[in-house]
Amino acid sequence: MHVVSLLVLSFVGLAWTQSSTIDDYLASESPIAKAGLLANIGPSGSKSSGAKSGIVIASPSTTNPNYLYTWTRDAALTLKAIVDQYTGGEDTSLRSTIDSYVTAQQVLQQVSNPSGTVSTGGLAEPKFNIDGTAFTGSWGRPQRDGPALRSTALITWANYLISEGNSSYVIDTLWPIIDGDLNYVANYWNETGFDLWEEINSSSFFTTAVQHRALREGAALAAKLSNDASVFNTQAGNVLCFLQSYWNSGSGYITANTGGGRSGKDSNTVLGSIHTFDEAAGCDATTFQPCSDKALSNLKVYVDSFRSIYGINSGVPSNQGVAVGRYPEDVYFNGNPWYLSTLAVAEQLYDSLIVWNKQGSITVTSTSQPFFSTFVSNIATGTYTSGSSTFSTLTTSIKSFADEFVAFVAKYTPSGGGLGEQFDRNTGTPTSAVDLTWTYASLLTAVGARNGIVSANWGASGLQIPPVCNTAPDPIPFTFHEDATTQLGENIFVTGNLRELGNWDPSKAVPLDANSYPIWNATVNLPKSITFQYKYIRIFNGQVTWESDPNRQSTTPGSGSFVENDSWR
Repeated sequence: MHVVSLLVLSFVGLAWTQSSTIDDYLASESPIAKAGLLANIGPSGSKSSGAKSGIVIASPSTTNPNYLYTWTRDAALTLKAIVDQYTGGEDTSLRSTIDSYVTAQQVLQQVSNPSGTVSTGGLAEPKFNIDGTAFTGSWGRPQRDGPALRSTALITWANYLISEGNSSYVIDTLWPIIDGDLNYVANYWNETGFDLWEEINSSSFFTTAVQHRALREGAALAAKLSNDASVFNTQAGNVLCFLQSYWNSGSGYITANTGGGRSGKDSNTVLGSIHTFDEAAGCDATTFQPCSDKALSNLKVYVDSFRSIYGINSGVPSNQGVAVGRYPEDVYFNGNPWYLSTLAVAEQLYDSLIVWNKQGSITVTSTSQPFFSTFVSNIATGTYTSGSSTFSTLTTSIKSFADEFVAFVAKYTPSGGGLGEQFDRNTGTPTSAVDLTWTYASLLTAVGARNGIVSANWGASGLQIPPVCNTAPDPIPFTFHEDATTQLGENIFVTGNLRELGNWDPSKAVPLDANSYPIWNATVNLPKSITFQYKYIRIFNGQVTWESDPNRQSTTPGSGSFVENDSWR
């Protein structure tokens, strides 16, 4: 039987006392987290001074690090937690907070920014100033999870309002925002971008998983509103195909990113699983549901990668919970455990328990056997029903295992209960940004899962991978013709806000040839039916000269090919 020895540790000088239990901690910390979250939403939140109405700040921290911005991703995840509490009847005082967020996103979605306009890639801009203006500094952009997460939060709200008879607000106010985000996802899901940690520009499991969910539930909402859902349905199938490619069967874990040179063991994968949880889907492995054999195998590999690298995990037995961070190679602030990552592990386990108890059985496969052997060392593959001693042992032990991750968060929660981003890998002292909104939301969703609360289903049940997958849609041959007079040794290139054009990076710009000088030509395969921005540049002796503003803009056709004729300006 699993023993929860961490629950009786003495937490001298911290929020817990020696006699505290997980129940005691969560009873005291949950209202603190709720208040901390609301304090970070403008304009009346006590720590959101300067933020416009409905703007969710990431953290009030302004130095080392400066997180006084609003991230589309963080804000959407926060509002999804708030919407779930409201629609679930937990807190009906949150209506005005939801309404102000909607109004803020109506405006923010239209703000032109370094990633583009609303129709040219600007929806992938990761963060904005808290007054609603564009952040124009250098950053890891584009980030393609934001539109999907925002649409998921608003779709959940829209479905609730429709059930309450308020379809007109959904049609007039919510659907235009949702439709804009979903069309972005449908057009750009197969383009690389920066991951949720804003460090690696590749494809990311978390991004792909939440994009699939958004398209799937977006198609259902579109049909409910009598709108055409064909594109969303088709692309959802393609995204589901691509989602399978992250599974590393040889090593039993989900490789979080397709690039970056790291092991791929990453909190990204756990977060992807819990934020696409659908109770009705059971332990489906195709969508990597929390209790699926692949997600559980991944969880073990991910957690075990932190056991030996953090001082605060020293001496903890291999069958007990530990503190975990983003990924084992992390060096940000010296690479520490994150509160939200540690809570995410607990939430995945609580989600799994919800499903197992509902269906009355646990199935152990060869893929998940290493995970389950943590609790029953000689466990065999097979199905264990609720009447068996093995089922009882597993559910009791896994509940305790989940609580041990919360216990680490509790142990390193400072007096007063404020939760930041990280705690030191050797001392447990809180570090990095204080009062992180995402952390507060993570505690609330973990508590909800521990209490058996589930949010609305999104359509993951019974999904099948399409027999024909189009994860790399046929591109359009797009030819650039540029009339430009040059000097000997000078060359013309084109770049723009697409991966195929180098994402505005001159070192990755597409070279044009001068076979028909002074007409310079290049044909590039670009995605169908997208609007993009671009410019020509001259490079001579390593020096780059950009043509004058504004950016050029064009739209690729849905079929055939296209020629764009331009002249240097």
